[in-house]
Amino acid sequence: MKNIVLAAVLTVFAAPSFAQWKLVWADEFDSEGAPDPKIWEPEKGFVRNEELQWYQAENAYCKGGLLIIEAKKEKVKNPNYKAGSNNWKENREFAAYTSASLTTKKSKSWQYGRFEIRAKIDTRAGLWPAFWTLGIKGRWPDNGEIDIMEYYRDMLLANVAWGSNEQYKPIWNSVKKPLNTFEDPKWADKFHVWRMDWDEDSIKLYVDDLLLTSQDLSKAVNAKNKDIQPFHQPHYVLLDLAVGGDNGGDPSGTDFPARFEVDYVRIYQKK
Repeated sequence: MKNIVLAAVLTVFAAPSFAQWKLVWADEFDSEGAPDPKIWEPEKGFVRNEELQWYQAENAYCKGGLLIIEAKKEKVKNPNYKAGSNNWKENREFAAYTSASLTTKKSKSWQYGRFEIRAKIDTRAGLWPAFWTLGIKGRWPDNGEIDIMEYYRDMLLANVAWGSNEQYKPIWNSVKKPLNTFEDPKWADKFHVWRMDWDEDSIKLYVDDLLLTSQDLSKAVNAKNKDIQPFHQPHYVLLDLAVGGDNGGDPSGTDFPARFEVDYVRIYQKK
């Protein structure tokens, strides 16, 4: 059935208003089981932002035409534990949650194009789903970060970040849209389409064709490491569902499991 839908989508994109775009890659998640290992590499362990979850491959699977990234409340031993350590990745003997994060860092990257995802996100407290990209060259944030879809604390975020004069402190173009501004009490129960249109001049980020933010790339230049072009280089894709951490909020009152459900990821580029 999904192949029929994809054919219909491609027919629409063949219309004059979309004639500039050509589908260059997609994952429709039609095969049951683990995500395609030739494309998606799972991250492992405590990775970023002092988040609460332990990332592991088994929390991401394909079922019924969807990629499901599932966060669970379960105790997992931290093999890197060191009593008394000041490192957040080492000072917790156990993780209280598990989830998954998938990346195309070693398999796929693209410079410019239309990046699109159709997904349903869990918007309960403490959850932090994201569909985002990073540049292949340079340390973060000099390599450039684009958050096409990010959610936490009752807000959707659309962000673009690059390097300042201080290491690990980015310059942000960040827009936060509270969910209640959609005036749809069932918004979180539905699938939505997030999109980035990116060319040599600008980045534009949308949800359901609503423009959330745009960035003039002539102004998105690293303040210090000017030899790295954050948004004039290929970027790879990440999909993850984090729990808690620096921004995710308090998950203690949320019933688990929680799911980030992805219908497809599609990449188009201009002909």
